[in-house]
Amino acid sequence: MKTFSAFIAGAIFSIGLTVSGMSNPENVIGFLDIAGDWNPALMLVLLSAVVVTGIGYRLAWKRTQPLFDEDFFVPTSRILDGRLMTGSAIFGIGWGLVGLCPGPALSSVVSGNSSIYVFIIAMIGGMIMQRNLTAFIDGQNKAVSA
Repeated sequence: MKTFSAFIAGAIFSIGLTVSGMSNPENVIGFLDIAGDWNPALMLVLLSAVVVTGIGYRLAWKRTQPLFDEDFFVPTSRILDGRLMTGSAIFGIGWGLVGLCPGPALSSVVSGNSSIYVFIIAMIGGMIMQRNLTAFIDGQNKAVSA
């Protein structure tokens, strides 16, 4: 049931991204271009997402456990370190330059647009590079501290 509910949630999310225009890179770039030809069309999408998330969190935290799991899985770290800031900056710059982030890119796979496939291949390559670089750095840190 947990996998099925995750699939349904993902499908609803994908449909929402497509209907709202978030999977159209031109819309996203236009929204992010506040110093140029700004397109405020996604503001309603952003505000709706904030409201729905706020309500969802309020309802979720009233429960003793999730519907389809034993525990809530919530990040416990509150540390804003260089890795987090660098990753956030890279994500934001990439999103601003290309107009896509992973969710809308994956929901756009069915569009048949070849640039989406290039983005997804590059995204997967970046994930692999990040994993290898992190393992290398962690290995170096362990070797130095040992």
